[in-house]
Amino acid sequence: MISSNDFRTGTTIELDGAVWRVTEFLHVKPGKGSAFVRTKIKNVQTGNVVDRTFRAGETVPQANLEKNTMQYTYKDGDFFVFMDMGTFEESRLSKSQIGDRVKYLSEGMEVEVLTWDERVLEVELPNSVVLEVIETDPGVKGDTATGGTKPATVSTGAQVMVPLFISKGERIKIDTRNDSYLGRE
Repeated sequence: MISSNDFRTGTTIELDGAVWRVTEFLHVKPGKGSAFVRTKIKNVQTGNVVDRTFRAGETVPQANLEKNTMQYTYKDGDFFVFMDMGTFEESRLSKSQIGDRVKYLSEGMEVEVLTWDERVLEVELPNSVVLEVIETDPGVKGDTATGGTKPATVSTGAQVMVPLFISKGERIKIDTRNDSYLGRE
C-alpha cells in the first residue's frame, strides 16, 4: 500500500484491476476543508489518461512491477522471441504486446520488459538505436545540414525523416521515443 501523500511522477498503483502510472500530481491544502492530492494517471495497458483526486493520506495498492532485461533473438511467424538474460528462458510476444516500437527491433537488441501479474505491460527499447539507411532519395551537391529533410527507410523497415545529405548505406542514430534523427554513426 502507498499513501497518496507519497505519490511522485512515475509511481505505479493498482486501481480497478489495472495498473496506472502517476504522470502529474499536486498536493492541495485549501484554506477551508481537508487537503487532497490532484493527479493525472495513465493506464499502462491502454494508454488512457484520467484526472483523479485522492484524499490526503488515502492509501491505494502499489503495483509490483518486474523489469527484466531480455534480448530479441528472432521472429517466429507473428511472434517475436525474446531470451531472458538472467535465466536464458525464451518468451514469445505478439506485436500488440510490444506496441508501435516494434519498427526499431533488430536481432540481438537488449530491451527492458515490464511485467505485472505474469502479464507483459510494456517493452522499453533503448532511447536511441543505430540503423542502416536502406532506401532514400539520393543526396545532391549543395545539400547542407541546415537544409530540409527527406524520408528514409532503415534496415528494420521504419521510416524516419533525415537531413538531405544522408545517403543510402549510411548508419544513422535514431531517437526511439519520438522517431527523430539524432546524427550519423
